[in-house]
Amino acid sequence: MPLTLYGYWRSSAAYRLRIALNLKGVAYDQVSINLKDGEQTGEAWLAKQPQGLVPLLEDGDMRLVQSPAMLEWIEETWPQPALLPDNSDARCLVRGWASVIACDIHPVQNLRILKAAAALDGSGFDGMKAWAQRWTQSGLEALERMVAGHARSTPFLFGDTPGMSEVYLVPQMYNARRWETDLSNCPTLVKADEAARALPAFAKAAPENQPDAD
Repeated sequence: MPLTLYGYWRSSAAYRLRIALNLKGVAYDQVSINLKDGEQTGEAWLAKQPQGLVPLLEDGDMRLVQSPAMLEWIEETWPQPALLPDNSDARCLVRGWASVIACDIHPVQNLRILKAAAALDGSGFDGMKAWAQRWTQSGLEALERMVAGHARSTPFLFGDTPGMSEVYLVPQMYNARRWETDLSNCPTLVKADEAARALPAFAKAAPENQPDAD
């Protein structure tokens, strides 16, 4: 029985999972939870996911939450092709880069935070955009400084093929472009993002290619 991925086409956390599953060649069905219309706050969804968030991954009777945990589960359940390096030092390095996005950039510019920030001063869409640009740009520029000094022979951030770094990076770069964030100081990240998005697994996972896309 295929996995069921509950998500939303513009959810960057769901985007991460689509990329990882596509890279592994794992079949999955999708169910859309319409964040724009507030479906995530309804009783039916809260009964499945008490936080009212996406994504959620179902494997039979098992429900998995929080994309970092789900990505680790995917990596352990389908080890090949590997998304993490084969030694502990390198794995920690890549997980650290991923955590910059998962822990520090993404959480402060997801939809509920953007709405709350704009509501504080009544700034509306312009306030949401300014907030997203501020935290996305500062976070990605810091990540650029971390990865820029790491020797590489390919456009990818670690190794000859895209891995967990790109699984996290590409959705965040999508958000950055959506909010018209200045990426001129992030050439290494831009190069990795462009190379990854040219591959079928990433193209298939892109928001605009999802069945619930506007």
